[in-house]
Amino acid sequence: MEIKKEDVLITPGMQAYIDKNNQYLAKRDKYIRDVVKKWRFDTIAVHGLYEMTEAIEDYQGAIIEPIFMSASQAYRDSDEMAAALAYKIPTWCYSRIANPSTYYYEWMLALLEGYGFDGETSCCSTSSGMAAIMTAVQPFFKVKKNASEPRNFVATSQCYGGTFQQFAVRYSQEQNIECRWVQNAVDIEEWAQKIDKNTRLLYGELPSNPQQNFFDIKRVADLAHAHNLPLICDTTVATPALLRPICHGADIVVQSATKSLTTSGFGVCGAVIARKNLVTNIDDNELKGDFALCVKYLQNRDFGPNLHPMQAIMTINDMRTLRSKMDLMSCNTLKVAQFLETHKKIESVHYLGLKNHPLHELASKYMWLVDAEHDAQYGKPVNRYGHLMSFCVRGGAQKTRDFFDGLKRIWRATDLGRIKSVATIPAISTHQQQGEAGRTLANIPANMVRLCVGAEHPDDTIKDLDQALGRI
Repeated sequence: MEIKKEDVLITPGMQAYIDKNNQYLAKRDKYIRDVVKKWRFDTIAVHGLYEMTEAIEDYQGAIIEPIFMSASQAYRDSDEMAAALAYKIPTWCYSRIANPSTYYYEWMLALLEGYGFDGETSCCSTSSGMAAIMTAVQPFFKVKKNASEPRNFVATSQCYGGTFQQFAVRYSQEQNIECRWVQNAVDIEEWAQKIDKNTRLLYGELPSNPQQNFFDIKRVADLAHAHNLPLICDTTVATPALLRPICHGADIVVQSATKSLTTSGFGVCGAVIARKNLVTNIDDNELKGDFALCVKYLQNRDFGPNLHPMQAIMTINDMRTLRSKMDLMSCNTLKVAQFLETHKKIESVHYLGLKNHPLHELASKYMWLVDAEHDAQYGKPVNRYGHLMSFCVRGGAQKTRDFFDGLKRIWRATDLGRIKSVATIPAISTHQQQGEAGRTLANIPANMVRLCVGAEHPDDTIKDLDQALGRI
């Protein structure tokens, strides 16, 4: 049984701490509203909520956010401890629950995903992207009346292999929570037909990894809300530099920050970003009011998918130049995709930036380089489509492996989002475990190669692809 905040006996000493910290929160909210919310995206990415006064007064003037390498927090007295553990005042308590370094990371991502959104957003950090997905969907599977009640959710079938496994095996097979797959995500009727009174959420990945699937976020969000359901979006490939679903009606965004948000490849981390006062048919006011904080302090406190403070600060440092990196690598990817689509040994190329891609027009409605209209380089809105693409090699699976083995500068790995170009064959790596039937459902043929184009000069990436294709 969960102890509710209102059930905690408040002593005079506790109330003094609560009053003091309410003043602190009011001051911080005013700073966000009056100062930070008026900054451009790049300024938020560089500074977050770590400001000069705090640095000078508390951390000896450290310009970069400090790393709190401590497992736990000490308190002044029993009243402060009691107030903190009742979540009546801001606390981190124990690094399985929170840590000052992870707070800086969460505040920054909440602001970046909420850039351009009129409402408030908050963030819960996680140890990986898969932990972020679990964190986002698990609360909506609560049993309402009895343990045997049917539960289901609707999700796009074209998604990362790990997502497919979590939904198809961990939930559908092991917990009897049915995942109803949407095959044609642009067909709003297919989404609608899969929703019934037992549906708990809608989930979509866009652009999808590796197929480059996409859907109309606003239409799907409106459909979800018409049924009193939340829409959860995975936009790992786009990052908030190119796409912010909350601005278009989505309730929650999940990020594998390991990937394009960081590009360095130094470690693994994830995040769940949610708008406050989200839509759900779950009767839980705390969950609705501040989803990210609720799952952080309750669900994830007990499950423990926490983020290490060192990784939090390393990720912050990577995110400071997010917009410029996504611009550069998106441009590089388009040039590579244009080369491949004319190559005689390539069967097909899947990249939303290509004008002949069937979803190019829809993606162009949503995918924009943030603040391009305000910078000196462009001075107008500019579409960008990310640095993930895929293509199919003529000649089948073995020819594809021969080409893949011939790469010299492009790294062979299951990773993506790196500053260095990385390629994999999804059928034998990221999507291997979901089996032939699952890959057919997700449109993952054996001759598909996923390529994440890095920051190298695109001419050098093209040369490596060309020489490897020359081997087959």
